[in-house]
Amino acid sequence: MNETKKLIEQITEGIQDKKGKKIVIADLTQIDDTICNYFIICQGNSPSQVTAIVESVKEFTRKGANTKPYAVDGLRNAQWVAMDYADVLVHVFMPEAREFYNLETLWADARLIQIPDLD
Repeated sequence: MNETKKLIEQITEGIQDKKGKKIVIADLTQIDDTICNYFIICQGNSPSQVTAIVESVKEFTRKGANTKPYAVDGLRNAQWVAMDYADVLVHVFMPEAREFYNLETLWADARLIQIPDLD
């Protein structure tokens, strides 16, 4: 299994561990001039859940993929937190912010993989 796939798996598990919802993996590998190869988008229902998801993703990627984000931005108000893992960008949204920015339609050419909610 290559490193990116392992990283995506660990990120997904970290999100699910804190009950993150509506996980979408956008595969951008077939699109030219993108800043990364994958977007992982999910949401939490409160700023504290968003923060918990971010911390969980950090923990899972450190333990399971031996890596940590280059940058984490947006924790102050926790409406939209972006985590930069170079090849993979993780976006953890509050529902209203997710709807407003609608990243899935921004990358309409991407192959979108929906991960079913666990509960």
